[in-house]
Amino acid sequence: MNLFRLDASILPTTSASRSLADLVEAEWLAADPASRVVRRDLAVDPVPATAWADAVTSAFVEDAQRTDRQRAARALATEIADEMIEADALVFAVPLYNYGVSQHFKTWFDLAYTDPRIDPQGTALRGKPATLVTVLGGNYTPGAPREDWDHSTAWLRRVLEDVWGLDLRVVRRPLTLVGVNPALDALTETAAEFKQQAEWDAVRFGRELAQVATGASAGVQSA
Repeated sequence: MNLFRLDASILPTTSASRSLADLVEAEWLAADPASRVVRRDLAVDPVPATAWADAVTSAFVEDAQRTDRQRAARALATEIADEMIEADALVFAVPLYNYGVSQHFKTWFDLAYTDPRIDPQGTALRGKPATLVTVLGGNYTPGAPREDWDHSTAWLRRVLEDVWGLDLRVVRRPLTLVGVNPALDALTETAAEFKQQAEWDAVRFGRELAQVATGASAGVQSA
């Protein structure tokens, strides 16, 4: 089996989202140690900001008239789509940044979206098991003072679930800035509870990914 993993955190060594994604991946590998894990780290290897525009505009001209940048963008879009299409399950680790979607993830998604196999009419990703890991520095849960300030999670669910049709599970850990921002010190106990719940969810969903993917693979082989 193949697992595709994407990381968008700009802080590789201290990333809370990466730590949770590690738990998901560990459960996947425990179920199938021989599994291949394909990684795309958007902090280490970000998608060029111009790639989406280059890929889109390339559709309006014949191949012979395309620029080198347009050809490179189309090739990268195909590579990105291939990574997901060839996977049996997917993990996306995407933090909330400045109350919105990570620019690294948005740039990656926009380029991937140009591949017709995974546009809204495409079926290549529909039904694939996936886990979204998202972490938030503050608390945006219902009832919190800034409950409406998380403009990332709902969008991520929309594009992964509704646009691509993934069978999505969500691990969400708020208050990751407790211990970093003194203004949040009063929420230390609540942050610890959020962390523990997120870790439990990551382990559980990692097992689920492996179980669902194994069942789907067995169904294909017996068909």
